[in-house]
Amino acid sequence: MQLRNFLDPAAVKLALDATRRDEALTELVALLRLDGERSMELVRALERRELAGSTGVGRGVAIPHARSPLVGELRLAYGRSQPGLEFQALDAKPVHHLFLIVAPHQERANLYLPVLGRIAEFVRAPEVPARLSAMTDPAELFELLDERGV
Repeated sequence: MQLRNFLDPAAVKLALDATRRDEALTELVALLRLDGERSMELVRALERRELAGSTGVGRGVAIPHARSPLVGELRLAYGRSQPGLEFQALDAKPVHHLFLIVAPHQERANLYLPVLGRIAEFVRAPEVPARLSAMTDPAELFELLDERGV
């Protein structure tokens, strides 16, 4: 299972406009190019998930995620905020790197939790947050994923 298989290059944005967590979630969902009503419902599902506990895992990374009947298959998006966002992260530091995961309620391959685990493992590598911060082109994210074998 390679993360790149779930991530469309058009779903990578290296300069999020968001200044707040809710704006970032909206912007990430927009990268999935769903119709307006489905996008808003998905944002609401992600906001409900954040109310249950922040997906800010520390080291400047958040992994917002939700299951939803609004998507037919597991999909990822990545967004970066150079100034950082308040995300109530575990380490209380701003979040710069956001990996969005959305998946249908029922998946045949049951990849939701394994993908979440792979992303968490990927961002724990000591050099990964700095490498993500230094990217100047979305293609570099795919190169990094390939290099790390995720």
